[in-house]
Amino acid sequence: MAAVPLGLPRGEAQEPLRCQEQTWLPSHRPRRPHSRWQRPCPQGRSCQQPTCRAEDACGGAKMAAVTMRLPAVRAPLDSSAPRGGEKHLVAPGDTITTDTGYMRGHGTYVEDDKLIASVAGVVERVNKLVCVRALKARYNGEIGDIVVGRITEVQQKRWKVETNSRLDSVLLLSSINLPGGELRRKSAEDELAMRDYLQEGDLISAEVQSIFSDGAVSLHTRSLKYGKLAQGVLVQVSPSLVKRQKTHFHDLPCGASVILGNNGFIWIYPTPEQKDDEAGGYTANLEPVPLSDREVISRLRNCIMALVTHKMMLFDTSILYCYEASLSHQIKDILKPEVTEEIVLEARQRLLDSEG
Repeated sequence: MAAVPLGLPRGEAQEPLRCQEQTWLPSHRPRRPHSRWQRPCPQGRSCQQPTCRAEDACGGAKMAAVTMRLPAVRAPLDSSAPRGGEKHLVAPGDTITTDTGYMRGHGTYVEDDKLIASVAGVVERVNKLVCVRALKARYNGEIGDIVVGRITEVQQKRWKVETNSRLDSVLLLSSINLPGGELRRKSAEDELAMRDYLQEGDLISAEVQSIFSDGAVSLHTRSLKYGKLAQGVLVQVSPSLVKRQKTHFHDLPCGASVILGNNGFIWIYPTPEQKDDEAGGYTANLEPVPLSDREVISRLRNCIMALVTHKMMLFDTSILYCYEASLSHQIKDILKPEVTEEIVLEARQRLLDSEG
């Protein structure tokens, strides 16, 4: 039986009408699917394009162009290349070993003569001691670590420093170099001038001197390479992604330098032409940074975030390879998912080739 439009007598409907020829009542008019890219023209004329872009076609209406991302062919990773440094990853409840000759460390417990992981992380073994280092955790300080922190409070003969750990770190007045590298005992005048050296909000680089019984970290800056940080960009990542090396101060050939803090704070700054050792690390160079240096710093920052997205270890070689792989793309495009994966795969392949 043919459909009869509402409001017409049965005798007048001799053949089914097309939708374009029917006269629908307002309450029975079919709704068009909503699209945020289709907007009515200002003059009420119909526009065949999904987006009114031409000024003469839509009465002067202008809209921004839409960027469409199409899938790209991904370069396969060479599986035959050696993968040095494979790590034993465990989840909570996984059995690490059934050998009773091992001692349990942090992140493990013993049940039914089995050593079981209590956190998700990487298994580390020192002789007969087995522990699990959590992948996502606050920074646990170790003596000799290089850290980047921010001054949060000035107290009597000490500064409180935020270093991404469970407790605020401590920088004692007796653990710093005086301006000019002068070696003498700190007096009452030095205590009154503490804010002239460091104040709230200042960023510093320091070294872990000792660990208190409650887990708090004691810092020191008794070297001219430590001290106040001037102009640059601070990037916060997970401490487990920073690779431990002999040195964490790197001058990259691209014209910028990085400080890879073991606490997950990474400082990127333009490489100084000459180092001023007379100031003792307490003077900040506030001269304008050239545009070329700012672009290099921005590209390095995006490259580090791309490596963090794919859970790659951060050290000078991986950052440099990722930087070189990103030179064919604009800085703003590095964080796009397809571009990020492309440059990270290229950097990872270069690392595997260099290890092989």
